[in-house]
Amino acid sequence: MQSIALHSDTSCAAVKIVLDKSHSQWRREEPLAPQKPPKSPTIQDVARKAGVSAATVSRALSAPEKVSGDTRAKVSEAVEATGYTINQAARSLRMREARTILVAIPNMGNPFYSTIMDAVVGEAAERGYGVLVANRLGNDPTQWLRDYFSSNRADGLLLFDASLELGHLPEPPRQRGALPLVLSCDEIIDGGFNLVTTDNRAAAERATRHLIELGHTRIGQIGGRQVHQFPNERTLGFQDAMRKAGLTTRPDWYFPGDHTMACGIRAADSYLALEDRPTALFCANDESMIGFLSRSRAHGIECPRDISLIGFDDISIAENYWPPLTTMRQPRHELGRVATATLLDILDGTTRPNQGLHVILPSQLIIRGSTAACSSHRKAVGQ
Repeated sequence: MQSIALHSDTSCAAVKIVLDKSHSQWRREEPLAPQKPPKSPTIQDVARKAGVSAATVSRALSAPEKVSGDTRAKVSEAVEATGYTINQAARSLRMREARTILVAIPNMGNPFYSTIMDAVVGEAAERGYGVLVANRLGNDPTQWLRDYFSSNRADGLLLFDASLELGHLPEPPRQRGALPLVLSCDEIIDGGFNLVTTDNRAAAERATRHLIELGHTRIGQIGGRQVHQFPNERTLGFQDAMRKAGLTTRPDWYFPGDHTMACGIRAADSYLALEDRPTALFCANDESMIGFLSRSRAHGIECPRDISLIGFDDISIAENYWPPLTTMRQPRHELGRVATATLLDILDGTTRPNQGLHVILPSQLIIRGSTAACSSHRKAVGQ
């Protein structure tokens, strides 16, 4: 077998070497010409194929009701034949709309929002919209939002972050009416805004009533966020249940919170410092409950032997934590889907932006292992 070694001190063009079997020798062919990428079809190509003007093609694609059925059919066949696709960025500049919604959430690290965002993205995609996600909005959210809307990067706002000053939100330049806005914040319950949320107050009352039904009368709370002038709905629900049962809400058994594990840890530290402790806690969300559990367990407090805990949200880890969390399940997928559909209805013109829609979705009590009958109640019933 003959070997071939090539050596060159200078660069050279690519060549093709083939074996000429008839003469059992190698021969050199001419350098290969670089291949040019195929040209993308244009709207003019579609127009030529359909036998109409480019303006008619544009009309048929952006406003099909303005052309005849025969013309629409010709353009559709030409689009398929040429492989033409709409340049969405250029279309956005012409139409002064981005076909994109902006979603503001307070904490991307909170697992509560993962299922919600799956539903938001899915519903938006089905209706031809993209999604931009913002985690907090900086020190000047008004300017930040104005930049988005003035540059046509977003058409409407889906707001899960209640920290914004809603009265200072900008108007998008393409719309002279109210800002296309839908709120899905636990902390904001009125104010004339389009609102999609869960029954926070009623659900918190139901959660607290579960503790009372287990014989607990010494019940405390890890609170949630309170923003603007709106009271916290879950705190109100907790107070409703305690008042209806004739029980006292003690200030020293209220632990401020902000829906984080860190606030649950702080609550556990305060609880451990008490000489007179509650036997049960209603926690404003599951994350704060997990923070409380981890810190209190490190100090010998066992749940539910020493204290019963009930949370809120039913995040994905809730049933796999130890003990499994008793909690109020929010319909997170439905919350994201309905909130997105409501905003897109506004953008598509089927709902007025300043209509003040209120959609309240029900929560569900999920009983697991973090709640049990109060020890004094167990003794009273002979358990």
